Amino acid sequence: MEKNRETRPGAEQDRAIEDLLSAGRVIAVVGLSADPDKASNMVARYLMEKGYKVIPVNPGQEAVLGEKSYKSLAEIAEKVDIVDIFMRADKVMPFVREAVAMRPKAIWLQLGIVSDEAKALAEAEGITFVMDRCVKQEHARLLGPKS
Repeated sequence: MEKNRETRPGAEQDRAIEDLLSAGRVIAVVGLSADPDKASNMVARYLMEKGYKVIPVNPGQEAVLGEKSYKSLAEIAEKVDIVDIFMRADKVMPFVREAVAMRPKAIWLQLGIVSDEAKALAEAEGITFVMDRCVKQEHARLLGPKS
């Protein structure tokens, strides 16, 4: 029996996230740690395994997961589809401002990170904004093993 996504609460947001994760293939991960036990590293590895290009943004690292690490989003020359931020809520605004200037499809604050100021800025610029959700969990839930 086919799931009726139209009647589930949050179905519209689920479709938007599913579309975003299906279309966006380049993800800049702000705060990507080189420590394999950190959530940012686990999420980035998962995304790479699923075929995404992950661009690390961590000024303390030259490379993470075999990819050149950038000191800031502004240093990235290529088009980024999603900016995924692993920073405390009180530290996200400078990165959100940099992200807005890049015009990605979306700015994503990881699970536990909430900033109404960041949301207002991104949405005022017409950029999809997701917060307090884990991109890995959402990918697994919405796209599953098929991608």
